[in-house]
Amino acid sequence: MGNEKAYYGQFGGQYVSESLMNTLAEVDAAFEEAIHDPEFLKQYHYYLKQYVGRETPLYFAERLSEKYGTKIYLKREDLNHTGAHKINNVIGQILLAKRMGKTKVIAETGAGQHGVATATGAALFHMECTVYMGAEDIERQKLNVMRMEMLGATVVPVHSGSNTLKDATNEAIRTWAKTAEDTFYVIGSAVGPYPYPKMVKEFQSCISREAKRQFAEEVGGLPDVVMACVGGGSNSIGMFADFIEEKSVRLIGVEAAGLGIETGKHASAMALGNPGVLHGMKSYLLQDDDGNVQLAHSISAGLDYPGVGPEHAYLKDSRRAEYVSITDVEAMDALMELCKLEGIIPAIESAHAMAYAFKLAKEMTPEQSMIVCLSGRGDKDVNTIADYLAGKGYLN
Repeated sequence: MGNEKAYYGQFGGQYVSESLMNTLAEVDAAFEEAIHDPEFLKQYHYYLKQYVGRETPLYFAERLSEKYGTKIYLKREDLNHTGAHKINNVIGQILLAKRMGKTKVIAETGAGQHGVATATGAALFHMECTVYMGAEDIERQKLNVMRMEMLGATVVPVHSGSNTLKDATNEAIRTWAKTAEDTFYVIGSAVGPYPYPKMVKEFQSCISREAKRQFAEEVGGLPDVVMACVGGGSNSIGMFADFIEEKSVRLIGVEAAGLGIETGKHASAMALGNPGVLHGMKSYLLQDDDGNVQLAHSISAGLDYPGVGPEHAYLKDSRRAEYVSITDVEAMDALMELCKLEGIIPAIESAHAMAYAFKLAKEMTPEQSMIVCLSGRGDKDVNTIADYLAGKGYLN
């Protein structure tokens, strides 16, 4: 469906109702115009610098590097205002919404970080904000719900399906179809119908642009490996963007294996998924034999998504990037390791990338180097971590 540019190989597209096709065409036209407008870009970069606090450091993790035997650098997205990479994209999309004359924004959220970022941007730019969130995630992420409400957003609980991110996204899309005239849908991940995967990549590519320059200045040349966790895939596509053309750099996306891929309770769409259509895009999805979308499972609310962004699907099929998975237990061990050795409490999402970094480091030499995207900080996850450490049923 739709035009050729909407696809990454066979993935992507615009699988939406006829009523949304015009809306998407408007968003696409406004986006293309905006990113070629020096004034828009100037405004966007102003807010990234003065409000979000970019650029974020590329931190050499000395103690981890010493222990694991290779140079480990962390791209510190956890130091952004609101505590994760999500704000990079939100500022871009809300500036676009304003440019289009919209007065309201809606968003979906899983772990709540995108919801918090959207509520933040809406407060900053004086827009009405509604966030759709699965009832289970509301339970798991009470702190973020409180933050969204403090920022003036209305949080709408979604009681359908698995009560998590997939269902919140369904609800947001349904609402948008009815209200698109004055409402902009701020999608938080590199998913959805075109042009959203492209927009999110564009607004998150500041991560790799900075990291590439910082690495060249501090170390020289290019890193051997660039790695990030993958749920829908926004921090990872941002971390990969500027390195995709650099064929010597290995790109590794780390998915959630949950209780273990063999148990069926996981969120590894790349490992076991098949191509299918969800949320307006064709990509790899977790499906049963009849093609029904299956529930994803992860201790991390932010990786609990049964699909992945279409460009990631393309990068996998074209073998430009590798996708691996890490279990809940491995992620939590890595989280505690980062706390103890570097004094950094990461989001559970980011801890998945750290866990694979520690595994891979053992195969690398002391001269080699990797950059891991530390996509967010872990204060949102303290209740889940406490339950996990106490041996309680953290898996709902």
